[in-house]
Amino acid sequence: MRDIYQIIKRPLITEKANILKDEENKVSFVVHREANKVEIKEAVERLFKVKVLKVNVSTMKGKPRTIGRSVGRRPDWKKAVVTIRSGDRIDFFEGT
Repeated sequence: MRDIYQIIKRPLITEKANILKDEENKVSFVVHREANKVEIKEAVERLFKVKVLKVNVSTMKGKPRTIGRSVGRRPDWKKAVVTIRSGDRIDFFEGT
């Protein structure tokens, strides 16, 4: 099993993720590409001390990028949408 700090890379802060967080109590994270649902669930529960009900994951393809004449791609990444118990909260920007 990987370290919990290697599994959860960072929270995904987008407009859609904020709407899901407010309305459906779902939080989005960028996670390690080889992490599975069980590892993600345990990592979120230990890091944020919340009860995870459900984990949905999807692999996102990297976008093509051009710099001058050279064409490349951004790396592929994995997104996890975690549903937490209704009484629990995860605040990324505390004190605002």
